[in-house]
Amino acid sequence: MKSLRMSMPGHEKAHPEGNFHFVSSQQADHPLTSYKGRLMCRYGYGLAAESATYGDNGQDFAAIHVEGDICTFVLCDGVSMSYYGDFAARYLGKALHGWMLETKEWSVSRLHQYLTNITIPASRELSTYQAAHHEKVPIMLREVLETKKRHGSQSMYICGRIQLGSGKKGTRLQLAWQGDSRIRLFQSGTELEQFFEMTRATSERWSTLQGPIGGTPHIYERSFKSGEEIVLRLYTDGMGELDPIGLHLPDEQIQVLLDAHHTGGLEDDAAFIEISFTS
Repeated sequence: MKSLRMSMPGHEKAHPEGNFHFVSSQQADHPLTSYKGRLMCRYGYGLAAESATYGDNGQDFAAIHVEGDICTFVLCDGVSMSYYGDFAARYLGKALHGWMLETKEWSVSRLHQYLTNITIPASRELSTYQAAHHEKVPIMLREVLETKKRHGSQSMYICGRIQLGSGKKGTRLQLAWQGDSRIRLFQSGTELEQFFEMTRATSERWSTLQGPIGGTPHIYERSFKSGEEIVLRLYTDGMGELDPIGLHLPDEQIQVLLDAHHTGGLEDDAAFIEISFTS
């Protein structure tokens, strides 16, 4: 599995040979940043006010990997009411990245099997993680954590792969997801929303104990004709204020939401990825 390296905060990144990597930290904000190559990315991360105040890890995770004509990306929203949701978001995000680089078959059955298989190593790693953090947990909260432990560590997710086209050959997009994080896809200025809205559900997620719960993974595949302008916008529910906003979305508006000065800080962690390209 190829490793994802941390990208340090900045406003615009230049990367040689069309390669680019970003992995969010769950311990710090990342201001909105842009990458420009054959495709363009905007990405940012914000800790909830409570997480920032008490030094807790953020529950969201985001990563983007661009190598040549292929872009893979993942966005995970750990379930705060589960057992160490921050762990599930990070573990699942890295695991899905590895799966996307290696899989030859993008199907519901193949992904469902993979998400079930990784529960065993995930549970082992969670035990190690729990042992390292046990002493940091206030005594009064340990009983609550033990109750949550019965359901495992859980996270919602979106992952995807873009194979950029060349010449007359168009671009191919593949997506998979479970949960209520947003998927906004614009084709030549028009939003394609019906399928994504119908499948968004808070009851769907991945668990370190059970694998996919609340349903099976959703799969979306589409090929775009050469020359089409495509924008794919993904964000967790901490940025739900973006829901009524269409294609035009200035940088400043995204950063205002990540900062959330108007509400005294984010109520929930927030992760944002937008990828745009000409097919």
